[in-house]
Amino acid sequence: MVNKITAAMIKEIRERTGISLLECKKALVESQGNIELAIDNMRKLGKVKAAKKAGSVATKGSILTKITPNLKYGVIIEINCETDFVAKNFYFQAFCDVVINLAINERIMDIDTLKKQVENKRTELIVKVGENINIRRMGILEGDTLVSYLHNTHIGVIVSVINTDLVSTNDVTLVMKHVAMHIAASKPEYINVKDIPSDIVSHEKTIQRDIIRQSGKISPDITQKIIEGRMRKFFEEICLNEQLFVMDHSKTVGKFLCESGIQINNFIRFEVGEGINPKIPFNYQK
Repeated sequence: MVNKITAAMIKEIRERTGISLLECKKALVESQGNIELAIDNMRKLGKVKAAKKAGSVATKGSILTKITPNLKYGVIIEINCETDFVAKNFYFQAFCDVVINLAINERIMDIDTLKKQVENKRTELIVKVGENINIRRMGILEGDTLVSYLHNTHIGVIVSVINTDLVSTNDVTLVMKHVAMHIAASKPEYINVKDIPSDIVSHEKTIQRDIIRQSGKISPDITQKIIEGRMRKFFEEICLNEQLFVMDHSKTVGKFLCESGIQINNFIRFEVGEGINPKIPFNYQK
């Protein structure tokens, strides 16, 4: 099984945990090449407190967002290329404009339909710039009021808000622009704790319980209190309403929204290349 442990696998664990290469290789051998199990085992032994998610930013390109004038329908799209040079190219950017406008004007609901409608233009662009171009993913939101935010075309966010009679549309737009900026910076995965799937919560509790066991004999009551504290920290890291607001660290996003009289219905955050395995080469198949 050792022969199946590659340098790329060791490097990935190293990047995600910060642990030495030797420890990473040892953990991989013990887990028979299972990266996620290797990281879990190291966490249980207290060698690493947390680990970055699999899939580093591996490609270039742009995130696009567009919302209809009535602020009730929005689209976010990721289009990839191979270099920053092409990402800044006039022809690539023009293609991006065509794609996002088509998606929102025709209310295209799935990415396959979108790809079919621009396939000829995509092929022409590939020939022109000499790189593969891929419309990777698309997200759609609908709601009472939508707000979007783009950070250098590398990170995009669209947020859907439930309107109330207490807040004007202009005030909602202003407040939610700040919240969208927070989402771009802080990478929440869920809005509330109750939105987290139960299996994810159970898995994290198991990890924390095993970490505590490694530290020696601790009474069940103390163990439970420690687990509760660490789970609160876990929730603060991945839940929007539990995170400290980047604009005002004296309050959480949830408290800020409550004070503003605003309730978020949903959000989508895209970052260029996230979740793409760097070991997998670009797919040139049309």
